[in-house]
Amino acid sequence: MRKLSDPTLFREYATAFDFDNIFSSASFDALELYEMKQGEVLWEKNDTLDHLYFLVDGKIKIHTSSAGGNGLILRFKNPLAVIGDVEYVKGTDVFHTVEAVTDGHLMKIPFARLRQEEKENTAFLHFLLEVITHKFYTEAHASTLNMLYNTDVRLASYLLSLTDDGKGSLFHEEMRPETLKETAEVIGTSYRHLNRVLRDFEDEGILEKHRGIIKITDIDLLRQKAEGNIYE
Repeated sequence: MRKLSDPTLFREYATAFDFDNIFSSASFDALELYEMKQGEVLWEKNDTLDHLYFLVDGKIKIHTSSAGGNGLILRFKNPLAVIGDVEYVKGTDVFHTVEAVTDGHLMKIPFARLRQEEKENTAFLHFLLEVITHKFYTEAHASTLNMLYNTDVRLASYLLSLTDDGKGSLFHEEMRPETLKETAEVIGTSYRHLNRVLRDFEDEGILEKHRGIIKITDIDLLRQKAEGNIYE
């Protein structure tokens, strides 16, 4: 991530997400704006956080792996996503990997400032409670998706979640072998079975593959295949 000094953009995001009314003036003054790049790993398991982060533009992916190497997407997040809420409350290290799906921006504020200024701020505490409650709900939903639905539904949901707006309006992804293997891991299937499902999607006209690139060609069919489920 790279720190930005852009007062106009800072004020635009602060106003859009009502930060003036969530934080005290002292905490608001401590907010900083950062830039993230597509594919950038922002945090990994066991990293230590000392700031609370707010995704104000773009999309991030949160995933984890078991001791046996099996992957699991917990969720995709759009603005306003919060990173570090559990770490702030519990004092723990990062538990899941967080990766930028698109370019975007984050704002951050030190834990120390929050503990000093916001311990009795009901607006901030209510905001934090809503964030944590929503996070538990979405993690349970994604876990259910991986356990109960067929591979074609999980793959459709995964591809839909990777689009720029989460609705399938645009998607291009390199189909390198390592990318496919990672995709197979995070949706809980084998590399061979994933390739079979991708061929089925191509035969059905949902996507096309050309020179190592996959492109969604029928968004409506992809949404139908996902059965309304999405990793968000």
